Amino acid sequence: MKTKDKILESGLKLFSRNGYLGATTKEIAKAAGIAEITIFRYFPSKEKLFEEVINTYSFLPALRGLLPEIAGLSYEEGLKMIAKRFLDSLMERKDLVRIMHSEIHRYTEKIHRIYHSIIDETVKTLASYFAEMQKNGILRTFDTELGARAFLGMFFSYFDAENFLLMKKYRRTDTDTIIREFVVIFIKGTKK
Repeated sequence: MKTKDKILESGLKLFSRNGYLGATTKEIAKAAGIAEITIFRYFPSKEKLFEEVINTYSFLPALRGLLPEIAGLSYEEGLKMIAKRFLDSLMERKDLVRIMHSEIHRYTEKIHRIYHSIIDETVKTLASYFAEMQKNGILRTFDTELGARAFLGMFFSYFDAENFLLMKKYRRTDTDTIIREFVVIFIKGTKK
């Protein structure tokens, strides 16, 4: 494994466990099996390392790779695949999501910008899918960025309730049913 990848994986592990504020570059270097100075050969600051971890391990790369895959699918099947991958991504990064939400109020403005820029880019990427569907006459006219926020928000809300708020109500319903029902609700509000 390349040194940069080791640093990113160690960064993910420690940011997920200790948060941005609690993880030190010294601990990250130790976990990667390198000298601390090596981190700074790849990343000029802890903030830049954090930004690269977020960019690498967020849902955005998965979404970008998924859009060409779903191009030939029906709108409903495409949305189901996006929702499934989004929930899978959240589950894989559950610890990072938890710690970021618990300490977000303590972050510097620069860290807030990093966090929000990845969310905004994810929304814009999904919005481009909706815009293409509008262009093809499948969807009615609506603000595609608001639509993307609504779609991702439904599934994030479910994930949050299931994993952090411990709402047992959702636990009686399997994830495939949740995906199917939420997608149908979304389709009825967006399809022509």
